[in-house]
Amino acid sequence: MRPVSPLPAHLETIPFTVAEARAASLSRGRLRSSDLASAGRLLYVPAGWDFELPAMARAVSAATPGAWISHVTAARLLGLWLPPWLQDSRVLHLSKTRALPPVRRDGVVGHTVLVREGETMDWEGVHISTPARTWLDLCRLLPLEHAVAIGDQLVRQPRDGLELRTTPWATVQELRGLLKRHPKMQGIVKARAAVELIRVGADSAPETFLRLALVDAGLPEPELQVRIVAGDPYSPSADLGYRARRIAIQYDGGHHLTREQQSRDNRRDACFHSAGWRYFKFNADDRANDFRRAAGLVRAALREP
Repeated sequence: MRPVSPLPAHLETIPFTVAEARAASLSRGRLRSSDLASAGRLLYVPAGWDFELPAMARAVSAATPGAWISHVTAARLLGLWLPPWLQDSRVLHLSKTRALPPVRRDGVVGHTVLVREGETMDWEGVHISTPARTWLDLCRLLPLEHAVAIGDQLVRQPRDGLELRTTPWATVQELRGLLKRHPKMQGIVKARAAVELIRVGADSAPETFLRLALVDAGLPEPELQVRIVAGDPYSPSADLGYRARRIAIQYDGGHHLTREQQSRDNRRDACFHSAGWRYFKFNADDRANDFRRAAGLVRAALREP
C-alpha cells in the first residue's frame, strides 16, 4: 500500500475546508485517508483532533459564504461574560441574512436575521458579529440581569496595562442606536429594558448582579468605582458605594484568593476603615443567596445617622 503523503504544515492541526484542501493540492483520495475525518459538509479535521472553538469557528465560517459567527459562539470568542451553562458550549451559532438559504449543518445552530452595515466584523480570521450586535442577539436568549451584565462589560473602560484594548467595546448611546435600527427584532423589549440599566464602572458580572439586587430591594442606586478621594486616580476604590454616606461595598470574586490580590485587598480595606467609611465585602455565598443578606446590611447602614 502506498504510504499516505503528509498534510501541508498549515493544515496538520486545524479543521479546514474543501476549498483550502484544493488550494493545497490535496486530491479527493487524500481527503478519504484514515488520518482525516469529515466534520460536516465541505469540512475536514485531522483524526483525533481536540476540539478548539476558534479553529472550528473559523472553518465553519469559511465553509459558509455570506454567514458569520454569532450569538453564544461570538460571545465566547470575544471573551464576553456568559452564564455558567453556556461558558463551555461547543455548539456553534451561525447567522445569515434572509436573502441566503438557511444554515443546515450538524452541530451548528443557524439564525436568519436582519443585519445592518457595521454589525459584523473580521476578528482574527473569523467573520463575526460585533460585540454590540452579539449583545443584542443574546438579549433574546438570556434573563434580563444577564443581558445587563454583558452590557456593563461592553461599556466598561478597560484597565490600562492589563488589557489589549484601550477603549470600551461600545457606549450606551451606541447600544441605544442599535436598538433603534431593529425595532421589531425578537428580544427587543428585553434589550430596551436592559439598556436602561447598563452602567459604566462594573468590572464583573457579580458586581452588576449586586447593584441590581440593591436596587430591586428598594435601596438607592449605588455609585460605581467609588474612591476615598473623589477624582484621585491613585486613591483606593471600592466596587460600589454611597459617597455621601461614606459607605463602600466590595465584591470579592475568585481572583481575590491569590496571595498577591489578598495583600492588595487588605491594604485597600485598611484605607477605607482608616478614613472612617463603613465597609462591606460580599462574595459568591452572598450571590447564591441573591444578595438578600447584603441588601439587609446595606439598608441598615443607610438608616444609621
